[in-house]
Amino acid sequence: MTDLAVSRRHCLALGVAASSTALASTAARAQAPRSALNLAMVAEPQTLDPMASTAAKDGLRYSIALRKGVALHSGRELQADDVVASLKRWMEMAPRGKAVGKELESISAKGTHGVELLLKAPYAPLLPQLALPSGMAAIMAKEAIATPLAQFVGTGPYRFKERKPDQYVLLTRFEAYSARKEAASGYGGKREALVDELRFVPVPNANTRVEGALAGQFHYADLLPIEALPRLEKAAAKTVPVMTPSFGFPYLVLNTKEGVLASLPMRRALQTAIGPGEMLAAGFGDTRFFIAEGNHFPKGTPFFSTAGTAAYNERNAAKAKADAVAAGYKGEPVRILTSRQYDFHHNMALIMAEQLKRAGFKPELVVVDWATLVQRRNDAKLWDLYITHSGQFPEPMLSPPQLGDGAPGWWGTPAKQAALAAFNREPSPAKRATLWGAVQQLVYDEVPYINVGKFNSLAARAPALEGYQTGTWPFFWNVRLKA
Repeated sequence: MTDLAVSRRHCLALGVAASSTALASTAARAQAPRSALNLAMVAEPQTLDPMASTAAKDGLRYSIALRKGVALHSGRELQADDVVASLKRWMEMAPRGKAVGKELESISAKGTHGVELLLKAPYAPLLPQLALPSGMAAIMAKEAIATPLAQFVGTGPYRFKERKPDQYVLLTRFEAYSARKEAASGYGGKREALVDELRFVPVPNANTRVEGALAGQFHYADLLPIEALPRLEKAAAKTVPVMTPSFGFPYLVLNTKEGVLASLPMRRALQTAIGPGEMLAAGFGDTRFFIAEGNHFPKGTPFFSTAGTAAYNERNAAKAKADAVAAGYKGEPVRILTSRQYDFHHNMALIMAEQLKRAGFKPELVVVDWATLVQRRNDAKLWDLYITHSGQFPEPMLSPPQLGDGAPGWWGTPAKQAALAAFNREPSPAKRATLWGAVQQLVYDEVPYINVGKFNSLAARAPALEGYQTGTWPFFWNVRLKA
């Protein structure tokens, strides 16, 4: 990920994947080197680990001074041209990158180890956007840039070695990695590759991940169903439960471009019909693992606001039905795109479908694997609503991507543009907190997405895995296997 001064702690998971993603099948594990981690993930990991230090000169001009001697995985030194080419690619391809690109007057190399970004106007979320590991501004060798990527040449502590689709991604230690000198701090600071290999094995079935953890098959198993906790607690010799508080929030993305929910009155009727509290209970069961509340940010955080929350968790079937009829609804299917790879997505979809039926809607569940969902959500003709989730980040513009431009759902009203322009131009944190209330109110008014609530996550690690720290995205630098 990015060693930016403001980089978030989640960057590691992606950095590991990009630098050297690795997961292996049973046969591959039999030939593993003396220190290798087997990591059971929901899907294949993300990629690449750019390295830079950032300092803002004023509200419009940002200068990035690259550390000298940072080696790319190909062996040559990372230089400013690589960073400029990588950021331009990100601004062309990624929704978050496109949002940043619209704010940018220019980006240029300053010598071999300097990069300058000149903004059209102050843009408060710039550094968090550059640091976020999801949809990230991945820095890579300029000669490796292609569509799609055929080579993965980053700078992180692990480097890409091999990928077998749906089987594993293998990362190996990068001996020439240039670590920062600061003490490790979450996703930031010094990163050390303390094991030889990382083998990321996509295990989409949650129960299979649980059984693998209980059998000692995996050193780490990600995103396990809550009901597995008692079994994990009883198997201390094989596995240790890992709970991440305030992990994230599930949310529903509504298609504002095409289909039955392109109508604002219909989206409001749907919002009135559903009960996020019941959906969370279906998704997570144990009340220790979820909070049903309409504020998008937790109480006690800078962006806490109750604006618009009267529309949260209404569960008013009669009113929703009347509103839908008034909006011209004639029983068209409401296509709900979901996946079993995240059990809580699917379980919430089942409950939501029943809630919608009670309000006179005709829900149609379209259950696909996660990779297919990610592909289909880009086509507005194929769905009306899909279920996803995000980590809970301290900067609102980091997630969900629907707050940016071009993300599935295609929310782009003048009111959105005005509210977010005011929010993003304001440099004062205190004033931005107040302006966020107006954005949250608009989300409830225009219903481009519905924040279902907040949840904690459950994972498991092997007792021999030392140094692991919880985070929204798991990362595996600075961890070792106990001898």
